[in-house]
Amino acid sequence: MMMISIRCPILCCLRSSSTNCSSSTMSQLRPSSSINHSKFSSLVVSQSSADASDCFFRSVLSSVEQVYLNRNPTANAILQLVSSTDANQICYDHLAFRTFAVNGHGIESMSKLFLDFGYTQQEELRFPQKKLKALWFSPPPSPTVTCGSCIHGPLPRVFISELLVDQMSPEAQEIIRKYTGLSGAGHKHSAVSSALGCLTWPKPSHLEFQQLARESEYAAWTLVNGYTLNHVTISIHRLKTPLNNIDNFNNFIQDKGFKLNSEGGVLKVSPDGLLLQSSTVADSIPYEFSDGFKEPVPCSYIEFAQRLVLPQYKDLPQDEIEEAHRRDGFEVGNADKIFESTSRDQLTRRA
Repeated sequence: MMMISIRCPILCCLRSSSTNCSSSTMSQLRPSSSINHSKFSSLVVSQSSADASDCFFRSVLSSVEQVYLNRNPTANAILQLVSSTDANQICYDHLAFRTFAVNGHGIESMSKLFLDFGYTQQEELRFPQKKLKALWFSPPPSPTVTCGSCIHGPLPRVFISELLVDQMSPEAQEIIRKYTGLSGAGHKHSAVSSALGCLTWPKPSHLEFQQLARESEYAAWTLVNGYTLNHVTISIHRLKTPLNNIDNFNNFIQDKGFKLNSEGGVLKVSPDGLLLQSSTVADSIPYEFSDGFKEPVPCSYIEFAQRLVLPQYKDLPQDEIEEAHRRDGFEVGNADKIFESTSRDQLTRRA
């Protein structure tokens, strides 16, 4: 199995803080006759503290990412393929997690990590048919990291969804509440669970998994995968030509034999035409249930997103366009179809 190279996050942070300081930042920190030495020292300590905090946060995300890559050979292969094509720098558009909205195990259990490290809560999205709610979170600025790839590049958005358990059947609720109850205080340590790739509750029986899957494939997925990273998303517009066009990218991926989620068409387009998304179909992994029954279950997948320039910035020169000039946020119609990447229909469909 191919593995994408993951650099040591500690070394990456040290390199970033030592090589990416702007001249203006250095001039602020350089002692001079007009700068009080105590003020200079406090500036240095403040900068060091910020670097250490960012380094720790990225170390956690790097562990989360590594668990994801170990379980998802398709994502691994695609990241390796794209990074080797014209030495593309890969930036993540967003990371996504799934949760149960019951007894503290919902969105708030996973969002705390990101809020503690400077993320800002944004819009809520609702998916009535799937009985889901989601929130997305925008990252803080990360000026010390400008040239890394994946987790070591610009910090991605975060998309966290939750199953509205109270809207499920009594039988489904009983199963979900049983296992989240057995988790104890596990929901308070969801980031640890995600970084280690382990459940905070016992493995379910095959019968319980099947019962949930018949009512909600999202519920069944979350029961066996827990807080594991559901998917990462490559920021297509940040790649080099010709892969920075999502149609070209999709053709490139399909020509290499990768199966894309066809729900609603391979390309998912927002009503304003500015958010374009596609995704692979989830990989499956061998799974042994608590009753000894063995069966492959869906795990993770990888998504691709191209954010087009907003109308008010369409006349900007190409080399002046930044992420802030592009369409932000998420779209219910697109996300609803992307959720199907872990569905049985997509997994069993021929490419």
